[in-house]
Amino acid sequence: MVPSILLTLREGLEAALIIGIVLGTLNKFNRTELKPVVWLGAASAAGVSLLVAIIFQLVGFAFEGTAEEIFEGITMLLAAGVLTWMIFWMAKHSRNLSASLESEVRLATTEKGKQALFLVAFLAVVREGIELALFLTATSLTAGGLMTLIGAVIGLAASVVLARLLFASLIKLNLRRFFLITNILLIVFAAGLVAYGVHELNEAMIIPAVIEHVWDINWLLDENSFVGGLMKVLFGYNGNPSLTEVLAYITYCVVVVFALFRSQTVPAPVGKTAQAS
Repeated sequence: MVPSILLTLREGLEAALIIGIVLGTLNKFNRTELKPVVWLGAASAAGVSLLVAIIFQLVGFAFEGTAEEIFEGITMLLAAGVLTWMIFWMAKHSRNLSASLESEVRLATTEKGKQALFLVAFLAVVREGIELALFLTATSLTAGGLMTLIGAVIGLAASVVLARLLFASLIKLNLRRFFLITNILLIVFAAGLVAYGVHELNEAMIIPAVIEHVWDINWLLDENSFVGGLMKVLFGYNGNPSLTEVLAYITYCVVVVFALFRSQTVPAPVGKTAQAS
C-alpha cells in the first residue's frame, strides 16, 4: 500500500500543480472563460489513463506459467525505466515548470485557440496518468490488487487536498525539497522493481541466476512474513536473492544516484545557456 500511496501522491500532486498553474495563467490573462476547456482536457486524460490501467491489468491476467513470469519481469523493468525517466525529468524541469507552462498557455490562448489549450492540459495530465497506471500495475504484482487500489485512492485524495491547500496559500511547501525526498524514495523503490524484474526473468530462465542464492536470511526475516512482505514491496527485499538480482539492485542505485547528482552539479554548456536566455 505504501508504494502506491507514494506514487499516487507524487504523480497526483504533479498533475494538480500543472493544472493549477494553467488555470492561474488564464486568470492572469483574463481568459477565465477558457477554464472549462482545461478541465475537459484533464478529465479526458484521466479517462484515457484509467483505460490504460484496465488494459494493463487484463493483459496481466491473460498470462500463466512462464509467460506470466516474463510479463511480470518485463513490466517491472519497464516501470523502473519510466520511473527513472520521471525522476530525471522532474529534477531537470522543476525549476522552470511554471514559466514553461505559462508560455504554452499564452501561445495557446493568443494564437492557436481552444484545441491547443485542451492539448496542453490533456498531454500534461495523460503523461502522469499513464505513468501511474504502469507503476500501479507493477506494484500490484507484489502487493496485491486490493491493497494497491486502496493506497492509490489514499494517495490521490491526499494529493488533491495538498494541492488545494497550496493554491489557497494555507500552507507553504518547499516543492524542491518535496521532490528531492520523493526522488530518493522512488530510486530505492525503482531499484526494488529492477531486482524483482530480474528475479522473475531468472524464474523464466531468460536471465541466468549465476548463483541461485547468494545468501538465505529467511530464517531471520522471512520475505513472506508481514515485515518481510512490506520490505519486499517497498525496497524489493528478497531473503534469498540470486547474484544477478543483487548486482542489478546495486548497479541501478549507484548509476542513478551518480547520474542524478552529476546532472544537478554540472553547469549547462555556455551555448545552451545563451540560447535559453
